[in-house]
Amino acid sequence: MAVFAFSVAPLGAGESVADSVAEAVRIVRASGLPNRTTSMFTEIEGEWDEVMPVVQRATEAVAAGGHRVSLVLKADIRPGYTGQLDAKVERVEERLAETGDRD
Repeated sequence: MAVFAFSVAPLGAGESVADSVAEAVRIVRASGLPNRTTSMFTEIEGEWDEVMPVVQRATEAVAAGGHRVSLVLKADIRPGYTGQLDAKVERVEERLAETGDRD
């Protein structure tokens, strides 16, 4: 199991890439895998062979406009652990709450 964070965007598509990114996020959400989208990355949790085809389809959707595509991919590979998409954040929030630094 792993948590993957990726960002995919067309290059040379103008100032806003929101439409292309939305298509990529639709593909991730339709995958049924645990996921979250933030302002900079989309995170998805699963096995390599589950996640990589989703990332590929998302990248291909962004490339459909004939633009050059930028893909950034990062992975936290931790065999035997599931639910880390939320658990990692919860552990940090717990530490912050202990010190009174919670937002």
